[in-house]
Amino acid sequence: MSRHSITERHMRAMLDVIDEARHSTTDEVPPLSLLEGLGRLVPCDLAEFCEVDLPTRSPLGDQAVEYGGHYPPVDDEAWWRFKHQHPHCVAVERSHGDLEVSQLSDHLATREFRNLALFSEYMRPFTTMIVVTLPTAPGRIRMYNLSREHVRPFSERDRLTLELMRPYLYDIYREAARRRQTPVRLTLRELDVMRAVAKGLSNGAIAGQLVVEPSTVRKHLENVYRKLGVSSRTAAVARLFPETS
Repeated sequence: MSRHSITERHMRAMLDVIDEARHSTTDEVPPLSLLEGLGRLVPCDLAEFCEVDLPTRSPLGDQAVEYGGHYPPVDDEAWWRFKHQHPHCVAVERSHGDLEVSQLSDHLATREFRNLALFSEYMRPFTTMIVVTLPTAPGRIRMYNLSREHVRPFSERDRLTLELMRPYLYDIYREAARRRQTPVRLTLRELDVMRAVAKGLSNGAIAGQLVVEPSTVRKHLENVYRKLGVSSRTAAVARLFPETS
């Protein structure tokens, strides 16, 4: 048996976490039990789920489970100032979440990381982190972070556990999002516009496709934003089409 293989007992524990999350009756997206389960499968000091709409700086999901003690609230402004130093955040923005599981040490040495303002102003005392990203729309970050205070890296078994869990994390996220979604009445033309937006088309391209003026497209978008209670294209797409955003 490979030293990186998953034992039958560990596999049963993974399946239990998935089953518990799928039978959750809460309206949390994703179910908090999923984050708690990940912290049991991969020992850490802090387990987090975060989802952020970057253009509007809107937090769309924020969960945390502390295992190493109580940690003070983080400085959100510091994150916005130094997120460009976070290799995972940069990679997620570029790939829309289609990434393999990775840890900080895959990108830079611990000594180098400790010299960054990102560490001293935001992430201290955590020196080790492993990240599982979920697919998402452009302009958005959606990921699970498991952090440790000590420098011992996560094992290859930890990495493999999260790689195997990743597709289920995404499926459970989408199932929870669909359960929480409340009906919103849009006109057929508003739906046409939003389907085009979900494909990444600009207002001009949408106007050409629908044979209308760009100002008409903008008006449809304004109406959609008002009905959905959002203020950006990415948030509107996520609200209407959670299974693809």
